[in-house]
Amino acid sequence: MTTGVFGGSFDPIHTGHTSLASHIVACGLCDRVLLMVSPLNPLKTDRPPVGFADRMAMARLATEGLPAVEASDFEAGLPLPSFTFRTLECLSAQYPDVRFRLIIGADNWIAFPKWRNHTELTERFSPIIYPRPGVEIDPATLPANVDYLADAPRNDISSTELRSLLGDPEAARPQLIDPRVWDYARARGLYSGGSPNRR
Repeated sequence: MTTGVFGGSFDPIHTGHTSLASHIVACGLCDRVLLMVSPLNPLKTDRPPVGFADRMAMARLATEGLPAVEASDFEAGLPLPSFTFRTLECLSAQYPDVRFRLIIGADNWIAFPKWRNHTELTERFSPIIYPRPGVEIDPATLPANVDYLADAPRNDISSTELRSLLGDPEAARPQLIDPRVWDYARARGLYSGGSPNRR
C-alpha cells in the first residue's frame, strides 16, 4: 500500500485540502492520503494556530465520508516541533509494509532546502508536488522519483481570508469550507478575537 502524507496546520481545513487529497487517490499515485495535522509547524511562527484538538476535530469533520482520505493525529505523539522527516521515519518504523510519500505544494518545494533532512526526504519518500499560485515548476528539473501534479485542482483558497470570515459574525459561509467545519468553528468562536480556544 502507498500512503500519501499531506501535512499542515489546517487552520482551518478547507475544500482545497480535501479535493487535492481525493485527486491524488483518484489518479492512482496513492492508495490513501493522511491529512497530518501539525501540532507545531517549525516554519510557521507568525501567529499561533487554533488549538490542536480543535484543528483535529475540524479535519475529522471535513474528511468524514471521503474514500481513502483521513485525518491523522500521529504527530501529537512526537516531540515538538513537528519535523516532517521525523514524522515519516516514525510512520515507516511503525508501518513497515506501507510505502509513504510526501505531499507538498510547489512553494514548499522551492523552499525545500530549508527543510531538515531534505535530501533524504526526497530519496526515501518520493514527494508529490501540487501547483501553488505564482510558483512555476519545470517537471524536467525534478528527480525521477518526484511527481508534479500539473492537473491537480487549483483551489487557490486563503486560510487567512477564511479565518477573517469566521471571525465576522455577519459573514455568510463561503463554498470553500465544509459546513460542518464552519459550524464547529463558529460555535466555539475559534477565530474571534480573544477566543479562549486560541492556544
